Amino acid sequence: MGTFGEIFKEILNGNSLAIIGAALAVVLPGIGSAKGVNMVARATAGLISEDPNKYGKSMLLQALPMTQGIYGMVAAFLIMIFSGIMGGGATLSIAEGAYYLFAALPIAFGGLYSAIKQGEVAAAGISVLAKRPDAVGKAVISASFVELYAILALLISLLLIL
Repeated sequence: MGTFGEIFKEILNGNSLAIIGAALAVVLPGIGSAKGVNMVARATAGLISEDPNKYGKSMLLQALPMTQGIYGMVAAFLIMIFSGIMGGGATLSIAEGAYYLFAALPIAFGGLYSAIKQGEVAAAGISVLAKRPDAVGKAVISASFVELYAILALLISLLLIL
Protein backbone atom coordinates (compact mmCIF):
# COMPACT_ATOMS: atom_id res chain seq x y z
CA MET A 1 0.00 0.00 0.00
CA GLY A 2 1.49 3.33 -1.07
CA THR A 3 1.15 6.73 0.42
CA PHE A 4 -1.76 8.96 -0.45
CA GLY A 5 0.47 10.90 -2.85
CA GLU A 6 1.49 7.74 -4.69
CA ILE A 7 -2.10 6.54 -4.93
CA PHE A 8 -3.27 9.98 -6.11
CA LYS A 9 -0.52 10.09 -8.74
CA GLU A 10 -1.50 6.61 -9.93
CA ILE A 11 -5.19 7.55 -10.22
CA LEU A 12 -4.80 11.07 -11.59
CA ASN A 13 -3.13 10.72 -14.96
CA GLY A 14 -3.77 11.93 -18.48
CA ASN A 15 -6.09 9.06 -19.32
CA SER A 16 -8.25 9.62 -16.26
CA LEU A 17 -8.52 13.36 -16.99
CA ALA A 18 -9.68 12.64 -20.55
CA ILE A 19 -12.19 10.09 -19.21
CA ILE A 20 -13.48 12.67 -16.71
CA GLY A 21 -13.95 15.08 -19.63
CA ALA A 22 -15.85 12.48 -21.64
CA ALA A 23 -17.99 11.66 -18.60
CA LEU A 24 -18.83 15.32 -18.00
CA ALA A 25 -19.73 15.71 -21.68
CA VAL A 26 -22.32 12.95 -21.27
CA VAL A 27 -23.55 13.40 -17.71
CA LEU A 28 -24.20 17.14 -17.52
CA PRO A 29 -26.12 17.54 -20.80
CA GLY A 30 -27.90 14.28 -19.97
CA ILE A 31 -29.07 15.74 -16.67
CA GLY A 32 -30.20 18.91 -18.45
CA SER A 33 -32.00 16.92 -21.13
CA ALA A 34 -33.78 14.77 -18.58
CA LYS A 35 -34.89 17.85 -16.66
CA GLY A 36 -35.98 19.67 -19.83
CA VAL A 37 -37.91 16.70 -21.21
CA ASN A 38 -39.52 16.22 -17.79
CA MET A 39 -40.83 19.80 -17.77
CA VAL A 40 -42.35 19.44 -21.23
CA ALA A 41 -43.78 16.00 -20.48
CA ARG A 42 -45.54 17.30 -17.36
CA ALA A 43 -47.03 20.17 -19.36
CA THR A 44 -48.08 17.70 -22.07
CA ALA A 45 -49.78 15.49 -19.50
CA GLY A 46 -51.99 18.42 -18.53
CA LEU A 47 -52.67 19.19 -22.18
CA ILE A 48 -53.71 15.68 -23.19
CA SER A 49 -55.87 15.28 -20.10
CA GLU A 50 -58.03 18.01 -21.67
CA ASP A 51 -57.56 17.11 -25.34
CA PRO A 52 -55.80 13.80 -26.18
CA ASN A 53 -55.83 14.67 -29.89
CA LYS A 54 -53.11 17.30 -29.34
CA TYR A 55 -50.51 14.74 -28.25
CA GLY A 56 -49.07 14.37 -31.76
CA LYS A 57 -48.44 18.09 -32.08
CA SER A 58 -46.69 18.13 -28.70
CA MET A 59 -44.12 15.48 -29.66
CA LEU A 60 -41.58 17.81 -31.26
CA LEU A 61 -41.69 20.16 -28.29
CA GLN A 62 -41.06 17.17 -26.02
CA ALA A 63 -38.14 15.94 -28.13
CA LEU A 64 -36.24 19.21 -28.47
CA PRO A 65 -34.51 19.17 -25.04
CA MET A 66 -33.20 15.65 -25.75
CA THR A 67 -30.71 16.85 -28.33
CA GLN A 68 -28.23 18.24 -25.81
CA GLY A 69 -27.78 14.77 -24.33
CA ILE A 70 -27.06 13.46 -27.82
CA TYR A 71 -24.55 16.26 -28.46
CA GLY A 72 -22.76 15.35 -25.23
CA MET A 73 -22.55 11.72 -26.29
CA VAL A 74 -21.05 12.73 -29.64
CA ALA A 75 -18.40 14.84 -27.91
CA ALA A 76 -17.57 12.05 -25.43
CA PHE A 77 -17.32 9.50 -28.22
CA LEU A 78 -14.91 11.73 -30.14
CA ILE A 79 -12.81 12.37 -27.04
CA MET A 80 -12.44 8.64 -26.51
CA ILE A 81 -11.52 8.06 -30.18
CA PHE A 82 -9.10 10.96 -30.68
CA SER A 83 -7.39 10.49 -27.31
CA GLY A 84 -6.83 6.82 -28.11
CA ILE A 85 -8.65 5.67 -24.99
CA MET A 86 -11.26 3.75 -26.97
CA GLY A 87 -8.58 1.69 -28.70
CA GLY A 88 -7.05 0.84 -25.35
CA GLY A 89 -3.50 1.85 -26.21
CA ALA A 90 -3.46 5.46 -25.04
CA THR A 91 -1.04 6.75 -22.47
CA LEU A 92 -1.80 10.44 -22.27
CA SER A 93 0.28 12.94 -20.39
CA ILE A 94 -1.48 15.00 -17.74
CA ALA A 95 -1.36 17.99 -20.11
CA GLU A 96 -2.97 15.98 -22.93
CA GLY A 97 -5.65 14.61 -20.62
CA ALA A 98 -6.35 18.08 -19.23
CA TYR A 99 -6.73 19.35 -22.79
CA TYR A 100 -9.49 16.82 -23.48
CA LEU A 101 -11.11 17.60 -20.13
CA PHE A 102 -11.23 21.31 -20.96
CA ALA A 103 -12.40 20.58 -24.52
CA ALA A 104 -15.44 18.83 -23.03
CA LEU A 105 -16.47 21.76 -20.83
CA PRO A 106 -18.31 23.87 -23.46
CA ILE A 107 -20.78 21.11 -24.32
CA ALA A 108 -20.89 19.86 -20.73
CA PHE A 109 -22.05 23.15 -19.25
CA GLY A 110 -23.63 24.63 -22.38
CA GLY A 111 -25.64 21.45 -22.88
CA LEU A 112 -26.74 21.31 -19.24
CA TYR A 113 -27.99 24.88 -19.13
CA SER A 114 -29.50 25.08 -22.62
CA ALA A 115 -31.44 21.82 -22.21
CA ILE A 116 -33.09 23.10 -19.04
CA LYS A 117 -33.89 26.48 -20.59
CA GLN A 118 -35.13 24.84 -23.78
CA GLY A 119 -37.41 22.67 -21.66
CA GLU A 120 -38.85 25.80 -20.05
CA VAL A 121 -39.51 27.42 -23.44
CA ALA A 122 -40.97 24.19 -24.87
CA ALA A 123 -43.22 23.76 -21.81
CA ALA A 124 -44.52 27.28 -22.42
CA GLY A 125 -45.09 26.19 -26.02
CA ILE A 126 -47.42 23.48 -24.75
CA SER A 127 -49.56 26.28 -23.30
CA VAL A 128 -49.61 27.87 -26.74
CA LEU A 129 -50.66 24.54 -28.24
CA ALA A 130 -53.48 24.24 -25.70
CA LYS A 131 -55.01 27.60 -26.62
CA ARG A 132 -53.93 28.10 -30.24
CA PRO A 133 -53.04 24.81 -31.95
CA ASP A 134 -52.45 26.63 -35.23
CA ALA A 135 -49.54 28.55 -33.63
CA VAL A 136 -47.58 25.48 -32.48
CA GLY A 137 -44.98 26.09 -35.22
CA LYS A 138 -44.11 29.42 -33.61
CA ALA A 139 -43.66 27.67 -30.27
CA VAL A 140 -41.31 25.14 -31.87
CA ILE A 141 -39.28 27.94 -33.49
CA SER A 142 -39.01 29.75 -30.16
CA ALA A 143 -37.73 26.60 -28.46
CA SER A 144 -35.34 26.02 -31.36
CA PHE A 145 -33.66 29.37 -30.76
CA VAL A 146 -32.35 28.02 -27.45
CA GLU A 147 -30.93 25.05 -29.37
CA LEU A 148 -28.50 27.40 -31.10
CA TYR A 149 -26.49 27.77 -27.90
CA ALA A 150 -26.16 24.01 -27.51
CA ILE A 151 -25.02 23.76 -31.12
CA LEU A 152 -22.44 26.52 -30.57
CA ALA A 153 -21.17 24.78 -27.42
CA LEU A 154 -20.90 21.49 -29.32
CA LEU A 155 -19.09 23.22 -32.17
CA ILE A 156 -16.48 24.70 -29.83
CA SER A 157 -15.96 21.35 -28.10
CA LEU A 158 -15.62 19.59 -31.47
CA LEU A 159 -13.16 22.15 -32.79
CA LEU A 160 -11.02 21.65 -29.70
CA ILE A 161 -11.25 17.85 -29.85
CA LEU A 162 -10.56 17.57 -33.56
